[in-house]
Amino acid sequence: MTDPTVADLGEHALIARIQSRVPPSPGSVVLGIGDDAAVVEPDRGSLSVLTTDATVEGVHFDRTFTPMTAVGHKALSASLSDLAAMGAAPRYALVSIALPDTQLVSDLDAVFDGLLALAARYRTALVGGNITRSKAGLFLDVTAVGSVKRRRILTRAGARPGDDLYVSGEVGGAAAGLAWLQDAGPDQVPAEAAEACRDRYLYPEPHVRLGVQLARNRAARSCIDLSDGLADGIRQLCRTGGLGARVDAAHVPIAAGARHQCEARGDDPVVTSLMGGEDYELLFTASPSARRRVEAARRLAGKPTLTRIGQMTKDAALVLVRDSEETEIPAGYEHFRA
Repeated sequence: MTDPTVADLGEHALIARIQSRVPPSPGSVVLGIGDDAAVVEPDRGSLSVLTTDATVEGVHFDRTFTPMTAVGHKALSASLSDLAAMGAAPRYALVSIALPDTQLVSDLDAVFDGLLALAARYRTALVGGNITRSKAGLFLDVTAVGSVKRRRILTRAGARPGDDLYVSGEVGGAAAGLAWLQDAGPDQVPAEAAEACRDRYLYPEPHVRLGVQLARNRAARSCIDLSDGLADGIRQLCRTGGLGARVDAAHVPIAAGARHQCEARGDDPVVTSLMGGEDYELLFTASPSARRRVEAARRLAGKPTLTRIGQMTKDAALVLVRDSEETEIPAGYEHFRA
């Protein structure tokens, strides 16, 4: 027997199928899946933080090398990463999905396998959404809602001249992973390093705990998540605050696989990793006097790697310092531009 398609089951059966897999809602959910809208009770004394991200076949993922579990995981991860950058703890998610008639039901199951597994790790309740027909491929839109105390919220504004500039984890790995998925890539790169980059692209992990702890400890003054690359993140923080930045190229934490790939291809690993996107790391600024609070936040978040890569400046120039030479920080990724 062949796998049924979504057209074989129909809308109501698909909704019931998804609903049967969703864990019981927490007590704050007054009304969840099954009605015209969800009803939730906000956390007392907190603000609600809302974000949404679209995942479009042919733009954000290629079906030829992307498992359907990765599509669901990554769709939710993008929204959770936005909440992390605001210092908000995730609470709820809504998912709208558009499917072609020929989409296999097993593929839809796999999308929700990835999404629900990530939601469970970060205690995010799926409380509703929508299913509709698509004539051009799979489309997934995730709205996430988080909670944060009024005086703890992080934004892109707030940086001051002299602030330290930090980035979590490593950069360049996701872009290198995509390059390997699109073609074979250089053979001389260690297999383990290449596999780590591929996983980084397919299954990014949002830094939810770090973002929450940076906010609770009042460690960061401004923050952004790196969906469009480190270079773009630096530019966004500087533009919002009317400041500049000096970044030490030697301190940029480049993923091992990305460095190997660049060296094998003759590319500049620093520039390539600055421009590559979809690492979903956090870039934030903090006063030098807050270094102990930053370390406390890191410890409470499970000790993720944090690297101080430079400083914010009053001068609006965006400077990359390498071997005593200064160049402009390159532009990052921007939608609708080649």
